[in-house]
Amino acid sequence: MTGQARRIIVAGAGIAGLTAALAFAARGCFVEIYERAPRLEEAGAGLQLSPNATRILASLGVIDALSPLAVRPEAVVLRDARTLREVTRVPLGGGAERRWGAPYLVAHRADLQGALLARLRSNDNIKLATGAVVSGFASRPDGVTVAVERGGTTEEISGELLVGADGVWSSIRELTGANGKSRFAGDVAWRSTLHAESPAGRAFQSIARSDVVTAFMHRSVHLIAYPVRGGSAVNLVALAKGQAFAKIRPEAADPDGLAAALRGTAPGIARLAQEAGPWTLWPLHTVAPAAQWTAAGRVVLIGDAAHAMTPFAAQGAAMAIEDAATLAAFVAAAPADMGGALARYEAIRRPRIAQVSKRGALNRFTWHASGPVALARNLVLAVLPGAKLAADLDWLYGWTVPEAES
Repeated sequence: MTGQARRIIVAGAGIAGLTAALAFAARGCFVEIYERAPRLEEAGAGLQLSPNATRILASLGVIDALSPLAVRPEAVVLRDARTLREVTRVPLGGGAERRWGAPYLVAHRADLQGALLARLRSNDNIKLATGAVVSGFASRPDGVTVAVERGGTTEEISGELLVGADGVWSSIRELTGANGKSRFAGDVAWRSTLHAESPAGRAFQSIARSDVVTAFMHRSVHLIAYPVRGGSAVNLVALAKGQAFAKIRPEAADPDGLAAALRGTAPGIARLAQEAGPWTLWPLHTVAPAAQWTAAGRVVLIGDAAHAMTPFAAQGAAMAIEDAATLAAFVAAAPADMGGALARYEAIRRPRIAQVSKRGALNRFTWHASGPVALARNLVLAVLPGAKLAADLDWLYGWTVPEAES
């Protein structure tokens, strides 16, 4: 680190925080990351990384480490969960990369985290501390002083900016007094990983090919399946209406509850409740996009801490990655105007997040349609060519980090 390097403090070592650290370091900043967990563990589930995200990951040198463990699906396929009939498909694979200039990948969250960490550990301008809690901050005209608790002591760290990247239950958001408390969205997610070569895995692949992302649509539930871990496993997530529960961590799911949610689907799907376990149950929480993202001119929230959304657009990780890269670009371009940089960052990101959230709401309505609405949906999708469906995603997948004016 040089004496003139700008110091950025990041709270949270998830996808948003690690990406932010790499993006700021790439622009000449020194970054300190503080993660409250005592160690970073392989946790979570599968992720869909569309070209708007992988384009940024490639620019940060992450894709090379991730590619051996990720899968490039050939298509997103929509099927009727009752009949298993294919309704339509959106072509991906090489065509997606040619169209949007970056690959569409599916991967396990732990594998993406590992690739980010590998890149981070090779950069002397990034320091990561675990078991460290950001417990307070005080803004100054030229920066921010952050209180960090670790090992029973509290240390004060000075920097130019505090980035809250600590997820949907963000403590940084609470410290700012922001009006964006998370709220239960009304849906729950059952998640499991199925070994591809297990009896259940082989049986399931007879109805869901291992080289595509498959969405099984039903009026009360939809199931998403796609390969992870280099194709050795299948990520499963079933989303349906459910009850909120207090725990902020997933809990073991009662397969009988999942079986009830899958009632009315084809036998090959319904029996997953018993055959694909163990399942974990997540309550889906959101943070309203209109909530406060910045405080005191020196604190900013990104990713789920700012605008957690439901997974129906499969863009949660991608929006965190976009946030991180955009924030770093605007802050680096305005070394003497942090307030202006944060204002420009919000002006760019808020409309984008609102648009993606609306797309997620539309997807949920479409996938859970029933009766005449479902029939009309199937008829419309059946006549739309794959090229048209891909073109309708240009606004989403073709997005690039805007040029920041200095």
